[in-house]
Amino acid sequence: MTFNDLAAVIKKNKLKVDLTLLRLAYDFACEAHKGQIRANKQKAIEHPLRTAQILAEVSMDESTIVAGLLHDVPEDTHKTLKDIKDDFGSEVAMLVEGITKLGKLKYRGIDRYLENLRKMFVAMARDIRTIIIKFADRLDNLETLSALPQKKQIRIAQETLEIYGPIAQRLGIGVLRTALEDGAFKYAHRKEYDKFTKQISSRQDKLLQIVSKVQVQLKKELNNNNIKVIDCHGRAKGLYSLYQKLLKHNNDINQIYDLVALRVIVPTIADCYAALGVIHSKFKPLKERIKDYIAQPKPNHYRSLHTTVFCDLGDIIEIQIRDSKMHEEAEYGIASHWHYKEAKSCKPEEYLNWVKELAKWHKSKDDRDDYLQSLKIEVFQNRIFVFTPQGDIIDLPESSTPVDFAYHIHTDIGNQIVGAKINNNIVSLDEKLKSGDMVEIIIDKNRKGPNYDWLKFVKTRSARSKIRQYAKPHLWQRLKLKPWQR
Repeated sequence: MTFNDLAAVIKKNKLKVDLTLLRLAYDFACEAHKGQIRANKQKAIEHPLRTAQILAEVSMDESTIVAGLLHDVPEDTHKTLKDIKDDFGSEVAMLVEGITKLGKLKYRGIDRYLENLRKMFVAMARDIRTIIIKFADRLDNLETLSALPQKKQIRIAQETLEIYGPIAQRLGIGVLRTALEDGAFKYAHRKEYDKFTKQISSRQDKLLQIVSKVQVQLKKELNNNNIKVIDCHGRAKGLYSLYQKLLKHNNDINQIYDLVALRVIVPTIADCYAALGVIHSKFKPLKERIKDYIAQPKPNHYRSLHTTVFCDLGDIIEIQIRDSKMHEEAEYGIASHWHYKEAKSCKPEEYLNWVKELAKWHKSKDDRDDYLQSLKIEVFQNRIFVFTPQGDIIDLPESSTPVDFAYHIHTDIGNQIVGAKINNNIVSLDEKLKSGDMVEIIIDKNRKGPNYDWLKFVKTRSARSKIRQYAKPHLWQRLKLKPWQR
């Protein structure tokens, strides 16, 4: 790869990047890495150049792309952060420093990785672009992983699947999440990867041919109904994501309907719903497989209409309908904000509140278990969205309870909860909520505080901490709580 390749991507995506400045950064990095060779026998400059290219492909801003070129300089060369700051400014230096501070601690499972994770969330809270650079850095490293010893391959791949993939998903960056997970899958689970790819390859090929035929039919139908089609294309779902689904369905591949999906991009939200009507008039929809993520976005802000339909020959395919902005957000998540705004004015709080909360953790022996459990729940576990009676969407970890919901609304609501309704049915307070549930909390204003037994089943850190404010130390032994529940 050359600098001209990077410049070509920037011009293609019409990015506001000063190519003269970028060339200076490239020359600076070339000089710093001069004579260095990576394990795959390539010159060291190849890696930061490709990292910068990945950042340009997701349309990041100038400072981020420059920082991508320079991210290995302080740790691997004689040049310092001060040198970078003097030549390229404090913003670029801050981003490079954020990457450098993440360190190179060997991954030995999340339980032994807390300090590195704490640094990561502190860096992310300071500037979210730090983790996006790290994703690009890791994605290129996965491309050259075959040059490393097998033990190191497995360690890096597991770290990617267990740490970086879930964070990318939480930030809604679908295109990077899929690339990271699929790049790591074959190294972390080689036997499963080989078996699974053989299992689905012929099936996916057949479905792609079917999708191609449906694509022609659908574009014609939409045009006949005066619905403009900006884009219409088939896409195979990420391998690792499909593998995870297969495990949930007891390895029955016939239960997975989105091996391949047809994606339809139209101009407006109204066109999305109109297109859904046209599709259902042409193809019979599968019951309970129509999902409106426009009216009810996913916790990571993904929006789209999904429907699963029977094709002419009885085959089943999924169709996703969205407008252009939804498509950008589905592919790039928080990174899509740099497509529409100046980076300095872009601080999308809806993506970052959980990051800032995790960054507040202070190192101490007492709260180590609590922080680890919070990480597993808040970041590395699936999320659900439920509704208040007024229709407000509440984002919670999977398996949350009405008590978690109540404390999310307000501390007083949590302290005074005495009952709950889910979808108008009375339930116990330890009932597990599911996405789409409408939750109503019943309170007693005369109640003075929570029941300490709730600590046995609440999932969120917020609920635990607020319940513990009332608890007495001698209760821990009586309740037989695990350390992270206390």
